[in-house]
Amino acid sequence: MHTLDDAPPASKEELADNRPWYALLTKYHWFVLAVCALGWLFDCLDQQLFILARPQAMEDLLGYLKTSPDYKFWTQTFGDISTSVFIAGWASGGLIFGMLGDRIGRAKTMMLTILIYSACTGLSALSQTVYDFAFYRFLTGLGVGGEFAVGVALVAEVMPTKARTQALGLLQALSAFGNISAALINLQLGLTEEEGLPMARWRLMFVIGALPALLALLIRGRLKEPEKWVHAKVEGKATVQLGSYAELFGDPVWRKHAILGLLLACSGVIGLWAVGFYTPDLIRDVNQKPATARAYERLTKEATEAGDTERATALEEIRALMEKDPKAKISDSQGKLKAEVDAIAKKQLSIYQSLTSIMLNLGAFLGIFGFSALAQKIGRKPTFAIALLAAFFSTIYVFWSLQHFWQIFVLVPVMGFCQLSLFGGYAVYFPELFPTRLRSTGTSFCYNVGRFVAAFGPLVKIGLNYAFSGYGNNALRYAGMTMCVVFLVGLFVLPFLPETKGKPLPE
Repeated sequence: MHTLDDAPPASKEELADNRPWYALLTKYHWFVLAVCALGWLFDCLDQQLFILARPQAMEDLLGYLKTSPDYKFWTQTFGDISTSVFIAGWASGGLIFGMLGDRIGRAKTMMLTILIYSACTGLSALSQTVYDFAFYRFLTGLGVGGEFAVGVALVAEVMPTKARTQALGLLQALSAFGNISAALINLQLGLTEEEGLPMARWRLMFVIGALPALLALLIRGRLKEPEKWVHAKVEGKATVQLGSYAELFGDPVWRKHAILGLLLACSGVIGLWAVGFYTPDLIRDVNQKPATARAYERLTKEATEAGDTERATALEEIRALMEKDPKAKISDSQGKLKAEVDAIAKKQLSIYQSLTSIMLNLGAFLGIFGFSALAQKIGRKPTFAIALLAAFFSTIYVFWSLQHFWQIFVLVPVMGFCQLSLFGGYAVYFPELFPTRLRSTGTSFCYNVGRFVAAFGPLVKIGLNYAFSGYGNNALRYAGMTMCVVFLVGLFVLPFLPETKGKPLPE
């Protein structure tokens, strides 16, 4: 039987050192933190590029269904399916590479995961159907899922004990800048799309997402395996196998931590991927009609001011026809005018979508830091309880009321703060639940097996979208609010998990 208290305490010299946590780090500590942070940042860049590219990718790949009255339903449905496949790949990669991280080393495994998710992100740009698109997303998920557990295990083992919580919090907080970078890429490409791009915007986004592979060269050259892992590997040759799921579930303490940690992770992971990450889609849906109306008004005004009454009249006729029957047949000349309107509306919606993602992740950055600071003061479990309740109430309110442009800058950051603070908790807490020989395996099990469950979240949302389809563009609003109940699951798990505040890592 092993417990968290079996771990050796920090040295007397370290405990007596009252300098700020960042002053305790050497150059190599900062290098490790920078590499792991960049790996996770680019990881999040990839997943956010997918979230933002998903609507346009589905529209292009399912363009042959455009005349079908169910076109919108099928684009949303296949978007949800590709999301589920991506999450399932993430979970699979987490299991495989989490185990490899304990067996062959953190540094080697990190390099492999970055190469995989970068290369397969690039392949996503070559998709011709929704099926090969989903396949490439699954492969990308394999690499994305493996990187997190390896990165947090590496940072947890290399950092001084007194700096561990803050360093892990910073690692997770910086991931928000990967999401923000993706939103800025989407925003810039959206603004320049009218001027012409070498390929479809969503394809170009995935090409850009392949660039993080260059980070693997840096890892290969300088990153060393942590001494804790090297020592555990030497001892493990004679006693236990590193990275063994049989070892993880053979010990009652580690088994309990793994299963309960998994349930705790499900709350945040499902809540984010089945609700939170659909916020840009929600703002796009509820503003589709207003943006189109503004586009008609703009072009009609320009035509009137230019004295082109024929063009102004044609625009008004098309607008009236589309409002009466969006599937009505129109002439080629009318089709060209409507394409102009759609291009302007799409640009506006792209801006709304990108700004929503940016504000969501700015809130996330502060929320992750906030969780780390509060957890250091009052403990991990009370902080999780506060964060889960905050995520539940803030998400319901945002999905109920999000409509206007100003709300993007006020409500969305609050929701991002509350939702993503949970992930700061996962980065800090999960490595503290397992010994060195099982740290990557256990962390990955909690964080990534939860994604197998989370993969069903978007599929459940398909059913909810259908159930609320009578509410038009508000279907996503009500489906998201219903899914918020998942945040409450974690509250029932917390009483059975240990408090790790102030305790050394188990060995």
